[in-house]
Amino acid sequence: MKITFIGGGNMAVALIGGLRKQGYSAAGMQVVEPVEEARARLNEEFGVRCAPTLDAAALNCEILVLAVKPQQMKEALAPAAGKLAGQLIVSIAAGLRLADIARWLGGHRRIVRTMPNTPALIGAGIAGLYADASVDLEGRMTAEKILAAVGRIVWIDDEAMMDPVTAISGSGPAYVFYFIEALEAAALNLGFEPQAARLLAVDTFLGAAKLADSSAESIAVLRQRVTSKGGTTEAALESFADDDIRSAIARGVAAANTRGRELGDILGQD
Repeated sequence: MKITFIGGGNMAVALIGGLRKQGYSAAGMQVVEPVEEARARLNEEFGVRCAPTLDAAALNCEILVLAVKPQQMKEALAPAAGKLAGQLIVSIAAGLRLADIARWLGGHRRIVRTMPNTPALIGAGIAGLYADASVDLEGRMTAEKILAAVGRIVWIDDEAMMDPVTAISGSGPAYVFYFIEALEAAALNLGFEPQAARLLAVDTFLGAAKLADSSAESIAVLRQRVTSKGGTTEAALESFADDDIRSAIARGVAAANTRGRELGDILGQD
């Protein structure tokens, strides 16, 4: 199985690294990346072939992973239009719909659309996947194997739900970082030194997430178990409720979802 990555940015680096850790051969992977420094880094770190353009050798593969910025995708795919012969296309570009990618590829529809997130950089990602009807079980399993190299995966039955995937888990790490920033700032305001403030904030999130992941209990039950009647946690949660933070989070996610649809409309224009 030969894989060509179009784009050599952070997500391509994460996927290549994840596949290499699983024992996949560097000789079976190549990267199309116009930036010379990035090509040198990829070749040095992973030993993969790198090319500045999508040449014939790069098209000699079974799988094309589309890892360029969405705004650059149409131009990046132009050399491949009408030249594909059954390759599986795995897109990790936010917002780009299968119909638009297929059109730019000259009608090729064997495409899986995915939305990973940045924790993939440390093998802790989560990705939503949606496959065109023309992708068989083998193709779905292949795409799953590639994304599972850097985290967990969730299959989506309706492409329209890929924008919500982006709003929840694609953008989600930023929401978590935002709350960690706020908790760290609160710790500083209470008199902690910066190192202690960061450690308390980050490890609280890390431990709570691990507990949620390992527990069969609902998140609500886990929250209730920390919340003693008349205690400190209840005081904080009541303050959050007074500020309607839960609704603010919902509005923020809805805004991200709406923007995702808008970007799909904009980026898909010819």
